[in-house]
Amino acid sequence: MKPYFLSLGSGLLVGIIYSFLGVRSPAPPTIALIGLLGILLGEQLVPLAKRLGCRSDAIAYLRTQGAGPVLGTLTGGRRA
Repeated sequence: MKPYFLSLGSGLLVGIIYSFLGVRSPAPPTIALIGLLGILLGEQLVPLAKRLGCRSDAIAYLRTQGAGPVLGTLTGGRRA
């Protein structure tokens, strides 16, 4: 049940931000896609920040676990 409340709270926060920016909801496609990109990148910031103490760990994370959720599958079936 907790994820539902977190999702609702996040949606309310985004709605408030949209109101301040003067963006109508649902957002126009370009704004919505940029927002989704921000969500994807934001999800990767916390794990990356945890690994910044050791640069090689941070780079390894970006190459293995960080790039996949953001970039998806590349042509030829290879993962990013």
